[in-house]
Amino acid sequence: MNKPIEITDANFKKEVIESNIPVLVDVWADWCMPCRMVAPAVEAVAKDYAGKVKVGKMDADSNVTPSQLGIRGIPTLLLFRGGQVVDRIVGAVPQQVIASHLDKALVN
Repeated sequence: MNKPIEITDANFKKEVIESNIPVLVDVWADWCMPCRMVAPAVEAVAKDYAGKVKVGKMDADSNVTPSQLGIRGIPTLLLFRGGQVVDRIVGAVPQQVIASHLDKALVN
């Protein structure tokens, strides 16, 4: 998968919880400028980690799942493995920071 997939309340269980590979979920909103700033980095890691990590984007305004996960600010990147959140990155960060978190998660 070379591009982030759309994650919604409807497909969250199938795409994230039941995934057999780690999943990075970018929780964002259209009006959020920091979300737009981090979007190219998220798209880049989707290409770089294709086959190793599934990358998805979830609109915080259109879904209730982000609030159920305790997300208070966006952008928030959640890394799931085995259906559980194993890492969380809050705020617009460079691609290298995201890659570093993914590398750690893939080793453990």
